[in-house]
Amino acid sequence: MRAVVQRVAEAAVTVGGREVGRIGPGLAVLLAVTDQDGDAEADYVARKVAGLRVFQDEEGRMNRSAVECGGEALLISQFTLYGDCRKGRRPSFTRAAGPEHAEQLYELVAQKLREHGLRVATGSFGARMQVSLVNDGPVTLLLDSERAF
Repeated sequence: MRAVVQRVAEAAVTVGGREVGRIGPGLAVLLAVTDQDGDAEADYVARKVAGLRVFQDEEGRMNRSAVECGGEALLISQFTLYGDCRKGRRPSFTRAAGPEHAEQLYELVAQKLREHGLRVATGSFGARMQVSLVNDGPVTLLLDSERAF
């Protein structure tokens, strides 16, 4: 499982001209799943995202998590994070999970983020989405549940 996590001042997702999710200060999370991923990877990613200390404390240091700050999360499925661009000009997505498996784990990550105390907004799985955000910092991190990066 792979996630791109951005600290945001705000973020929103629109599908077909209709806004389906919006958050204020928090984390925008783009999530990709492989066929080898399961519940353990979903738990790992949700725990990591909820606990990332990327928000400022009273001394201006990144020392607080979204949970501690009352932040929110916008979770977006994005299989293209597993696009392999090493050969040719067309990315290969062979590492990305099929839709049924990916959607199940995407929903599990959203549920686990909520269990950690975050309010979670989501996009529409499998839909063409327009995501807008104001990256705060900027702070952008790559999380990978695989042990080898």
